[in-house]
Amino acid sequence: MPLNRRKFLKKSAATGAGVAVAGAAAAPAAEAAEAKKPGHPVKRYALTVMGTTDLHGHVFNWDYFKDAEYADKAGNAMGLARISTLVEQVRKEKGRCNTLLLDAGDTIQGTPLTYYYAKVDPITAKGGPVHPMAQAMNAIGYDAAALGNHEFNYGIETLRKFEDQLDFPLLGANAVDAKTLKPAFPPYFMKTFHVPGAKPVKVAVLGLTNPGIAIWDKAYVQGKLAFPGLEEQAAKWVPKLKSMGADVVVVSAHSGTSGTSSYGDQVPYVENAAANVARQVPGIDAILVGHAHVEIPELKVVNEQTGRTVVLSEPLCYAERLTLFDIQLVFGKGRWEVESVSASLRNSNAVADDPKITKLLTDEHKKVVAYVNQVVGRATQTLTTVEARYKDAPIIDLITKVQEDVVKAALAGTAYASLPVIAQASPFSRTSQIPAGDVTIRDLSSLYVYDNTLVAKLLTGAQVRAYLEYSAEYYVQTAADATVDVEKLTNAGGRPDYNYDYVSGLSYDIDIAQPAGSRIRNLTFNGAALDDAQQFVLAVNNYRANGGGAFPHVATAKELWSESTEIRTRIAEWVTAKGVLDPKDFASVDWKLVRDGKPVF
Repeated sequence: MPLNRRKFLKKSAATGAGVAVAGAAAAPAAEAAEAKKPGHPVKRYALTVMGTTDLHGHVFNWDYFKDAEYADKAGNAMGLARISTLVEQVRKEKGRCNTLLLDAGDTIQGTPLTYYYAKVDPITAKGGPVHPMAQAMNAIGYDAAALGNHEFNYGIETLRKFEDQLDFPLLGANAVDAKTLKPAFPPYFMKTFHVPGAKPVKVAVLGLTNPGIAIWDKAYVQGKLAFPGLEEQAAKWVPKLKSMGADVVVVSAHSGTSGTSSYGDQVPYVENAAANVARQVPGIDAILVGHAHVEIPELKVVNEQTGRTVVLSEPLCYAERLTLFDIQLVFGKGRWEVESVSASLRNSNAVADDPKITKLLTDEHKKVVAYVNQVVGRATQTLTTVEARYKDAPIIDLITKVQEDVVKAALAGTAYASLPVIAQASPFSRTSQIPAGDVTIRDLSSLYVYDNTLVAKLLTGAQVRAYLEYSAEYYVQTAADATVDVEKLTNAGGRPDYNYDYVSGLSYDIDIAQPAGSRIRNLTFNGAALDDAQQFVLAVNNYRANGGGAFPHVATAKELWSESTEIRTRIAEWVTAKGVLDPKDFASVDWKLVRDGKPVF
């Protein structure tokens, strides 16, 4: 039966405890070795903590956008069905009763599978389905999971329903009620492992999530939830867990290790704070890291106060890897002490799908495959994002055109109806393609892979200019006489593709021979030099509107309108209404790259 977490939290808020304790798990066959020493035996215990992160709705090794088995150049495989096989192998090797299985967040967003059960056949409907990710994770036997930022993308109602469907707790010590500042989710989970002939081992798992949620999903959480920093909340909770008798403290953190933030200085908390937590907060033995989508087999960080080593590990996203923390404990002076911790990864490409998971979710998978393969229109020519990072590509113009049309219709009859509407869009994918001929939902979904929604913001010409200058920092400065290598031309300073924006409705050059901040040239509107005082309505996705990417002015600009329908859905509606997808209806050359005024291409 699922844990009644909301009932627990209501009770704990009244008492001020604000913690979640899971029932003790018996481990009669626990592996306990005795090494004889003169005068007294030394008892030892070996515990293995397994972890995944950033599953993003991947149950099977399947690419819904390509309608085929997933494949990449590195030979990776993905999906919880593979993880299930790996987990069972580890449980067989170590003894099921000597293992713990955790996740570090971002579970219910990221694939057409998760979209389908949030929006098409929603789990929130009366008598609605059980979420496929809940079914799979329950069947595999997860013990606990941290909240990820993408858990909030479909709103709190969907998240709470998903939480109710789980047989394990969703942890978030730094996800608190905005008014009372008391935990809105269980902060921790505790499990007891019984050791024959010795005192039981108590393991505490503290869950931490990302403070950026306050920005990225502002529309859902503002005034309801707050997200203080990971470091301060870990410093609050770890001593409590130790005082409650925890012999081992593991943190599951939806936060990377770099110590950096992608959203600028808009909140006083670090986005990627996992290594900071290890360094600053004493008493932690291991941290399962998430959020950054990188592979870290083992990272050792020395705690500044104790000098003890904390071991961190981040398995690759999409269930491509499984982390193993092997923790050795020794009993002395009446208590268990952690003697050593090591971390390693296991690869999903080394095993086959677990038939248990395949059988459980084949029907749901087939429903989603049929949904994404629905034909909604016909394309007159092939459109691709292959060159969209450095050339104004018609396929990105399709996004901006749809956004312009939706916002113009929404503002019709308002005081802002006469203002010009411009729109931003990013080249999210380098491989998306809409082929000539039949156009499916799958084709359009691969173009817009995020579940972003649309917002209308009021900006001046001067603010738009600053916005474009900031966006143009994406390019590596390249001298006029230097050879141009398109593979090295973009992502300056590590900026991801999704933080580079086209802006439609204007004409401008980006001079990449110039230093960042001085690149936008020949910026015009309706054939005339841009008037800094001119007002514009910017049709912008909610991630950017809330401050994602730290683009100037947009987060603080006046909001004129917003909606909850995904931009991806708006694109499908636009194509369906047109029937024919013809570039003449949406494509325009608004910008180009130049060097000292001469076109690069």
